[in-house]
Amino acid sequence: MSTDSPVHARARFHIPVLEWVRDYRSAWLKPDIVAGITAAAVVLPKAMAYATVAGLPVEVGLYTAFVPMVIYALFGSSRPLSVSTSATLAILTAAAIGEVSPGGGTTALLTATATLTLLVGIILALASLLRLGFVANFISDPVLTGFKGGIAVVIVLDQLPKLFGVHFAKGSFFHNVWALVAALPHASINTVAVGFATIAILIALEHFYPKSPAPLIAVGCGIGAVAALGLQAHGVEIVGHIPTGLPPLVKPDLSLIEALWPAAAGIALMSFTETIACGRAFVQSGEPLPSPNRELLATGLSNMAGALFGSMPAGGGTSQTAVNRQVGAHSQLAELVTACVTLGTMILLAPLIGLMPHATLAAVVIVYSIGLFKPADFRAILAVRRTEFVWAIVALVGVVLLGTLKGILIAIVVSLVALAHQVSDPPVHVLRRKRGTNVFRPVSDEHPDDEQYPGLLLLRPEGRIFFVNASNVGQKITPLIEQTRPEVVVLDMRSVFDLEYSALKMLTEGEKKYRESGVSLWLVGLSPAVYGVVQKSPLGKTLGRERMFLNLEQAVAAWLDLQKRRAR
Repeated sequence: MSTDSPVHARARFHIPVLEWVRDYRSAWLKPDIVAGITAAAVVLPKAMAYATVAGLPVEVGLYTAFVPMVIYALFGSSRPLSVSTSATLAILTAAAIGEVSPGGGTTALLTATATLTLLVGIILALASLLRLGFVANFISDPVLTGFKGGIAVVIVLDQLPKLFGVHFAKGSFFHNVWALVAALPHASINTVAVGFATIAILIALEHFYPKSPAPLIAVGCGIGAVAALGLQAHGVEIVGHIPTGLPPLVKPDLSLIEALWPAAAGIALMSFTETIACGRAFVQSGEPLPSPNRELLATGLSNMAGALFGSMPAGGGTSQTAVNRQVGAHSQLAELVTACVTLGTMILLAPLIGLMPHATLAAVVIVYSIGLFKPADFRAILAVRRTEFVWAIVALVGVVLLGTLKGILIAIVVSLVALAHQVSDPPVHVLRRKRGTNVFRPVSDEHPDDEQYPGLLLLRPEGRIFFVNASNVGQKITPLIEQTRPEVVVLDMRSVFDLEYSALKMLTEGEKKYRESGVSLWLVGLSPAVYGVVQKSPLGKTLGRERMFLNLEQAVAAWLDLQKRRAR
């Protein structure tokens, strides 16, 4: 039994860092440190690249990989999630600040970015206070499976040009595939050699020395090769110059709020969706699922704090989280280590990190991301439910063709439409009794000897019956009654957890119609909520206690007793 006081319990809720620090294991320390350092090798170049995509100085990417990362590690609920920025957020940021500061200088851009990032953080924090995290519940496991498969494809395709040392204008998925194929004859042999050598080192170390820090060794080899052999002079591109220094304090311009808040709302939605989807995608067995409302608060605080230190909008990053998890991250300490490496880079290590070949970075990302695509998971879903398999495929195709957010939103919409169809058309089973037992089960060719009672029709509807599906339920029951022409129809309501007013009204009218034609209605197994609704209605007064039973066994006994009385 926990001995924590209520004050301590509340503190852990508001300061989640206390939760993972309390439960921390010494065996996690080394893999967390290795994962944090390795993830930094992915985070830093990508964050700087995304800063340039947003039209901002490269050091803004470093600021985004530092302050939001620290704040999330203190307040976030996902253990492996690595927080900085993403291509989607960068593109939206570019569009937003371009509207309010077209052609502006560096100071104007940084001020507009700080204002935008602060608004994103405020919107996320308000959403947490309003408990809007439930929207994450619309992301099902099959959708997550498709999401992971899709991002694996996107990440690998995004990194292949760096692996081959080619350049082309990025576009749609098919454009990028065709452009990559067309550019292959112009690939840099030296870059290809560096990239595939890195892949070979990673695979060999993972196979023969699985406990070694393979990514760190591979990255170190890449940096060492550049320093020793002067590979840059032979066409091997490197990360390049990184400005040094601590992030400056930036004051947001409140006069820009009116112009920026619509874009901030869209960026906040994308940040949260990508963050919660990524956090859930990398949960391991035995770990708690990320709490949606806490994730809203954590990303909100991360953006609010980051805005004051020159950060651009931040959220969970897929490729860096994949590396972080695959290398061995067990807790948020890995994110703090990444933040420390970022700080060290800004102050001391910029020249060294700047020597890292792009091909080495691409190789690390590819090796640790390709495993996200697991055909066995798709086969497992297909073996159980074809509908959910379709959801997974839609998520995969959507992410690949339309991007992370649009793809997963389309998958969610497809899921909801399919669920709506299922809800609108609930099953109605005809029941029979297994001989010698009190087990009643749906009619099946596998059980031809199950007992049935002439004149008694046993039916079991399932699910919530309400205005959307009440008519369909009635349309399924009517032909069964006309086919068997029973004296009594028994509705087993054990699987009906709610009976809405419109459905109850239709049931009342149906009972009256069949009673006038000589067919009696009995109800069985009403839940307390459904029983209360029926009792308050005219149907309850019509049926009385005589035609409502606790279970099917009682109803059948009453029917058999009625038959005996008639036979006397």
